Amino acid sequence: MIIADVTFYPIGKGVSVGDTIEKVVSRLKNNNSIKCYPNSMATVIECNNIDILMDAVKDAEKFIENMGFPRVETILRIDSRTDVENSVERKMKYVS
Repeated sequence: MIIADVTFYPIGKGVSVGDTIEKVVSRLKNNNSIKCYPNSMATVIECNNIDILMDAVKDAEKFIENMGFPRVETILRIDSRTDVENSVERKMKYVS
C-alpha cells in the first residue's frame, strides 16, 4: 500500500488559487482508484501501487493545465511499505 503527500502549486493566473485547488481535490475524491484526504497544506493519497498514484497525479496536473495555468509545480512525497498494512487510518491511530 502507498501513502503519498502531494501539493500542487498552479502558477500564472493571479495570487489566489483556492478555487482551483478545491476543484482538483474534488476530482481526486471522485477517482475510485484512490482514497483522498485533503488538509490545510497538502492532500494525502492512499492507493494500492505507484502506477495508480502517478496516474492520479498526472491527471491532476493536466486538469490544472486545462484550467489555463501555464505552469504547475508539484511536490510529491511517497511512503511505500510492504512489511505492514500501510494506511492513513493505521498511521492516525499512532498519532491521535
